[in-house]
Amino acid sequence: MLVLVQVLVFNRLNFFGFINPMVYILFIYWYPIKENRTIFIGISFLLGFLIDIFSDTLAINAAATITIAYLRPTIMRFVFGVNYEFQSFKLNNTTKAQQFTFLALLIMIHHMVYFTMEIFSFANILMILQKTLAIGAASLVLCLLFGSLFSTKKE
Repeated sequence: MLVLVQVLVFNRLNFFGFINPMVYILFIYWYPIKENRTIFIGISFLLGFLIDIFSDTLAINAAATITIAYLRPTIMRFVFGVNYEFQSFKLNNTTKAQQFTFLALLIMIHHMVYFTMEIFSFANILMILQKTLAIGAASLVLCLLFGSLFSTKKE
């Protein structure tokens, strides 16, 4: 579903001429924590590769998606600390600030890898940073909206 929404809706948006939010990163955010890591990285590759096929971006999405899938445990350890090591750890049991930080780090690392590979010139480092911050902020806002829309919070 995220692939279809990304390809059919968000790849066609051009806020201010260059901002196309990337919401498919929510898959990596929502994926169960204690599942097989090899399968997770493989599925992340397929997700990025499908986005690449429909977007004609030459495996840039796949590389950026694999990078954050591989770094996800390290990012989680950084954000959630010792709590991440327990078997009963669930993302829903953490604070909103921790969830926001985790999602923001995933998005910013993904976008930094993506735009560095897309532009592939450190002479244009300001353009890489500008795109990373602008598109990252738009992606973060939309991912938070999607997250609140599809949350399983019981009241």
